[in-house]
Amino acid sequence: MGGIFGVVSKGDCVTDLYFGIDYHSHLGTRRGGMAVYTEDGFDRSIHSIENAQFRTKFEDAAARMHGHVGIGCISDTEPQPLIIRSRLGQFAITTVGRINNLDELADEAFAGGRTQFLEMSGNRINPTELVAALINQKSSIPEGIRHAQKKIDGSMTLLLATAEGIYAARDYLGRTPLILGQKWDGSLCASFESHAYMNLGYHTLRELGPGEVVYLSRDGVQEVLAPCEKKRVCTFLWTYYGYPTATYEGINVESSRYRCGALMAKEDAADGLELDSVGGIPDSGLAAAIGYANESGVPFHRPFMKYTPTWSRSFMPQDQKMRNLVAHMKLIPVHDLIRDKRLLFIDDSIVRGTQLRETVDFLYESGAREVHVRPACPPILYGCKYINFSRSTSDMDLIARRVIVRLEGGVPSEERLALYKDASTPEYAAMVEEIREEMHFTTLKFPSLDTLVESIGLPECELCTYCWNGRE
Repeated sequence: MGGIFGVVSKGDCVTDLYFGIDYHSHLGTRRGGMAVYTEDGFDRSIHSIENAQFRTKFEDAAARMHGHVGIGCISDTEPQPLIIRSRLGQFAITTVGRINNLDELADEAFAGGRTQFLEMSGNRINPTELVAALINQKSSIPEGIRHAQKKIDGSMTLLLATAEGIYAARDYLGRTPLILGQKWDGSLCASFESHAYMNLGYHTLRELGPGEVVYLSRDGVQEVLAPCEKKRVCTFLWTYYGYPTATYEGINVESSRYRCGALMAKEDAADGLELDSVGGIPDSGLAAAIGYANESGVPFHRPFMKYTPTWSRSFMPQDQKMRNLVAHMKLIPVHDLIRDKRLLFIDDSIVRGTQLRETVDFLYESGAREVHVRPACPPILYGCKYINFSRSTSDMDLIARRVIVRLEGGVPSEERLALYKDASTPEYAAMVEEIREEMHFTTLKFPSLDTLVESIGLPECELCTYCWNGRE
């Protein structure tokens, strides 16, 4: 995943840029970057943030840089922003998204005979550089942005800075957000996260529509390309990615998660489940757990704590085995709230299942009598192809798909797979029971997709639900 932030200011923009990018640190842990237009052209700084926070790595750069136009990012993938010099002029560009047809688009660019790629990432073409190449195929930057949006299979939201301003473009189907803010002195910002500029003195102007392109300058905001009608916003923004203070499409993340927990409690009420406490897996499961507790009347407790002084970052490190170890090392039990208790826990989702199973085993080892689990979304059956959701390279990394293959005795047809999406079928019940047994839960119950959609409050046709039902 990743986040982007840009500022156009009548004075110096660097302080706002520095802190605005830092407020996206929950979206990635691999690299950070800043690019500012100075008197001598673009000045850029990129650092690894795998073992240190953004602020500590970029403190010197923020003190050195000066200018009124700047963009930056937190990235879990390639180094960026990039500085591009082309026939459209010099610009800096940063992106968030995913390009599934990267090799095909690169081959098309090579076929023209005048393209080369220099910013290789892991022996692959840097996707942000490819976006720049697509933009440069047209006669103007706005025309090039629309060309890139239409050619990319996946999603792409971007900021492109020139000497005088910033082009801000939201993904063609609006899968990821881009929100505009304005300061009392006329400064403008474009941000992935709505909360990133709140403490910097900006108020929200508006959220860009799907595919919309605007130009921010010291003269104000100019709409360059109107928004498209079709919208498919990533549902996982509310379920997992979004910080609790973030708001997308006018809907706050914390409130949505709370509603989801309350709705799950209503669905559980008829089961007569006897519990001593309800808890949430920190951090994205907490709001749903509070909603569940308040609706059910079962006390909310925190039977373990995340040790944040040294394990403060949620995605680190990159290696899966080490991530699992770190996830375990973060958690410290409160034995008085665990020993001989019947606990219900809410997590945002079950993807691979490894970390959650280890957490549940840790609770049993700490003396829990029962551990009931309620994920805040339905079983994930498809790996996301629109956002870099995780480092999974195959649907078989998903625990639900692995279980289905076991139950079916092989890879199922789409017709058979459809039976596991329907909560009313015996196939669905068998899948849930198999996951429960493998994960060592006392009970396991997923909310329906209708419940998740209701908790958000947008029409399902405006949400991307691909990872649950495969609908594009």
